[in-house]
Amino acid sequence: MSVARYKEALQLTDHEPWAQHFWQALVPYKDQVVEHPLFVEMGEGTLAPERFRDALLHFYPLVENFPKYMGLALAKTRPGIFPGHEESKNWLIGNIKVEQRHAYWYQDWAAGFGIDQSILENTVPPAAMDAVNHYLWSIGERGTLEESIAATNLAIEWATGEWSQRVVKGMTHYAEQGVAEINRHTMAWLRAHASYDDAHPHEAMELIKRVAMEPESRRRAFTAARRGLEYYLLALDDCYRMGGEREEEQTPEFNE
Repeated sequence: MSVARYKEALQLTDHEPWAQHFWQALVPYKDQVVEHPLFVEMGEGTLAPERFRDALLHFYPLVENFPKYMGLALAKTRPGIFPGHEESKNWLIGNIKVEQRHAYWYQDWAAGFGIDQSILENTVPPAAMDAVNHYLWSIGERGTLEESIAATNLAIEWATGEWSQRVVKGMTHYAEQGVAEINRHTMAWLRAHASYDDAHPHEAMELIKRVAMEPESRRRAFTAARRGLEYYLLALDDCYRMGGEREEEQTPEFNE
């Protein structure tokens, strides 16, 4: 019955050969993000606190804007006209609110490291760290539905879910050093992504399989996911190289 269709959970299906190749070809790019020295040192508790704070601060716009990127994908759905669009619409609607809640949890995580909410909300990331945000806005506005889902919910969430599993283990080190407050509120974002996001990349891949019916659309989706991971890596490289040593950019005044 159509009345109950919105209640149906997205069912995962076995990958056809093209989808299995799609997934496996992205693994090396995803692994570069997950195994980045920034996350390795966070997980070991050896990353300097000021570098940790720099990462939390400048990655906040990615977290805060994430439900907006999903909203751009939602606007592309045309249920009943194109295959996979009904499932994509329902899935995106169900998860946009979840991602918004995650932004609040991220604020709590940053607060545990002494970063005030007003500082988070007014941060302007360095250009190299902000490039991923510009890319996700661009693909959300100008790309296809499958490209948008591939770049955001597959690429970014896949890597984030896996590095979160590494980092959550290292948080006790920072509490023991007295540089971070660790409790259920400040750990909520990490714990959620270390478990919750395990399903999201698989669900995103399922939606891509249902939407991308032609080889060309599959190629575009793969390219979008790969580029999303490349921009993610670019942000991490800059954060690791410059974190804790940045000089605040001064914007000149233009008063009369």
